[in-house]
Amino acid sequence: MESRTKPLRVVLWGTYDTGKPRVRLIRKALAAANIELVEIHADVWGDLEDKSQLTGLLPRMKRLLRWISAYPRLLRQYRRAPEHDAVIIGYLGHLDVQVIHRAARKRGVPIVWDAFLSLYDTVVLDRKLITPSHPAARLIRALEARACRCADKVVLDTEAQAALFRDFYQLPECRTGAVMIGAEPEMFRTTPYRRTDRKDRTKILFYGQFIPLHGIETIVRAAQLTKSRPIDWVIIGKGQEEPRIRKLIEADPPEALEWIPWVPYGELADRIRSADICLGVFGTTEKAGRVIPNKVFQILAAGAPLITRDGPAIRELLAPGMTGVRLVPPGDPEAIVRAIDELAASNERRAPEGARRRFELPNLGREWRTIVEELIRENEVASPTE
Repeated sequence: MESRTKPLRVVLWGTYDTGKPRVRLIRKALAAANIELVEIHADVWGDLEDKSQLTGLLPRMKRLLRWISAYPRLLRQYRRAPEHDAVIIGYLGHLDVQVIHRAARKRGVPIVWDAFLSLYDTVVLDRKLITPSHPAARLIRALEARACRCADKVVLDTEAQAALFRDFYQLPECRTGAVMIGAEPEMFRTTPYRRTDRKDRTKILFYGQFIPLHGIETIVRAAQLTKSRPIDWVIIGKGQEEPRIRKLIEADPPEALEWIPWVPYGELADRIRSADICLGVFGTTEKAGRVIPNKVFQILAAGAPLITRDGPAIRELLAPGMTGVRLVPPGDPEAIVRAIDELAASNERRAPEGARRRFELPNLGREWRTIVEELIRENEVASPTE
């Protein structure tokens, strides 16, 4: 086969959520890999950060109508799109990949679906918003299975997540891939540590949604264990588990815990830089062990010391004994406190540089480019031209 000389062009298509760092980083990674990007997009999710908090029949029906009504225009735009080598479907693309499937096939181009995570696993098994026997749970799983069949490649954020998809949906290994999330370099870059308040105390920072995966209860119980000690806890977030966490704090208030419901995304980097130690996730669910959340990449990119739970996914990026990192058992507040004591007593003020390089944009771009090029070669073999 002749070597490819023309530049790669891909279409990023659908109702993908640009509020998610994952989507924004895919754009940047493709650009870093010198891939020409044609975007065909309808904004369905821009004003909704946590989709699980969309409650009530009327708001849900309005959102569904807005979602479905976007497709005729998106398909018209796709049919007028210039010649391209592949279609990439971003998160949340369960319907997108099924809608574009026939149109992409007619143009003879492969489809890459960045599933990113399993919606069934998130809603049913991790957050337990509905039971597995609920009709909606069966619908979500069927929708996810069909989306997998419509894609030539299903991409997740970790190999552990890719293995879950292969098991759930009987996908061969060649049909799945994994590309880590990363962190937006213009926001989360390594800068000098700058604690501006009391230097005789250790400041601990957690930020994120109050969902089971994050293990907020474990963090609060760790704070409760450090009463009268020179440790300040800052928790930023809200969400599904907020009522339960509030009761836990009120029953045994930690002496130095500040709970901030929300801060602008643009302020997170400054919050990280002003903390002595940052926290990742500590949930005991299976999903918590299969993912590496945004905050872990952001904390590492900013160069801050990190404590997070051990598990198969985090071992794809970090290893015990790395400078500035402590991996602890899930759901173990005592282990968090021990890790804080170790880091506070040490001189480890920086996360490992090698881990940061792993998810720099050029490296992420090379991984995305490899996925696209492999699919193009497979497509050319399957449909040889005269």
